[in-house]
Amino acid sequence: MTYEIAPKLETLVNSNSDVIAWENVESSWKEKLEKAIAKTSPRYLISPYTQESLATIVKYACENRLSILPCGSGSKLSWGGLVKDAQFVVSTQKCDRIIEHAVGDLTVTVEAGVKLCDLQKILAQTNQFLPLDPAYPDSATIGGIVATADSGSWRQRYGGIRDMVLGLSFVRSDGQIAKAGGRVVKNVAGYDLMKLFAGSYGTLGIISQVTFRLYPLPEDSQTIVLTGEANAIAKATQTILMSSLTPTAAEILAPASVYCLGMGREMGLMLRFQSIAESIKEQLAQVESIARQLGLKTSLGCDRDELNLWQRLQQAIQVPASNESVTCKIGVMPKGAVKILEQCDRLVSDRGLASINISSGLGKLHFLNPDIDTIQKMRSLLQENRGFLTLLEAPIFIKQQLDPWGYTGNALEIMRRLKEKFDPNNTFSPGCFVGGI
Repeated sequence: MTYEIAPKLETLVNSNSDVIAWENVESSWKEKLEKAIAKTSPRYLISPYTQESLATIVKYACENRLSILPCGSGSKLSWGGLVKDAQFVVSTQKCDRIIEHAVGDLTVTVEAGVKLCDLQKILAQTNQFLPLDPAYPDSATIGGIVATADSGSWRQRYGGIRDMVLGLSFVRSDGQIAKAGGRVVKNVAGYDLMKLFAGSYGTLGIISQVTFRLYPLPEDSQTIVLTGEANAIAKATQTILMSSLTPTAAEILAPASVYCLGMGREMGLMLRFQSIAESIKEQLAQVESIARQLGLKTSLGCDRDELNLWQRLQQAIQVPASNESVTCKIGVMPKGAVKILEQCDRLVSDRGLASINISSGLGKLHFLNPDIDTIQKMRSLLQENRGFLTLLEAPIFIKQQLDPWGYTGNALEIMRRLKEKFDPNNTFSPGCFVGGI
């Protein structure tokens, strides 16, 4: 980008956007970009206040063949592959209005820049909530959560992002605003398009509005942690999956993760029950009976202690402990989760914190002091067990030497054709997605 066209950009958007030259951007944003962009620094950080201004920016970029790195608050800016080049970083953080909260229909429509923590406070006033538990819960925006499909531990009961989105609006690569789905639970129009944007990492368009289904706040909540020998944890997990028990969150924990919670150095199973008090009491009694039969230790958490448990687990696994640590998204067939975590513990010892959901087999792995050889061995182990390992947060030198996605499936050509259809000029996050898309 040349400075000659910069004044035109500011004339177009400055009344409805913050346009900051990169040399004047706060250091916190620059630090985030150091792990996200492979080559040159962007020229501007632009934060539009309206969908229309966002569309104007995208249209301008399209007409001038300039690339954009979309984001919200920037908390997940460095996730995925390295962006090859980006003249603009476009943040939706100022597009933060609640468009409509249909209390009776249990739906809400919000702009992409709304922070999840702020939305939950508003929904709580009507005893409702959105069951998402993403990384960086205090700063994560709705657009960023959907774009990275980062649903968190509540996936066990409520499913992933794709199960909660009823409709969305997005800005196309030509600057036009498009819509999919609607604002009612039974609406199915645009179903596939909404699923396509969830987890697209901003490579198909910029999400501007999202409509979600909501749920009533549970009356009560308690968590039980089972710890012990790996085979016993595996048996307990299968017993619970085949039972009538209905945990809202259920994670198998690697020994290092159990240790970070102060509960010893064995394998763990962490279950959260949220319902009426009588139901929780009965379900906890069943879990404790299973634990006794298998020789597992149990620990209960409620109220503030329970919140601390989940927050500590999330902080340990999903937030980088240092500039050198690596956070990965992992997946494996659910029946093989305990075996994988056991082997992970042998491979990386106390340097690897991990948890895996008992139903989906999806989880997170955090390397405290990684080397590329160890990461590759862990990826190979997962792939041999029909799983995967994707680098989320990692030092740039690691992503330069090791493909962040490690994709081995057969859908790459389809993904490339979709990218060409939605973004023919490669405007959005070039190089960020699978296969350098």
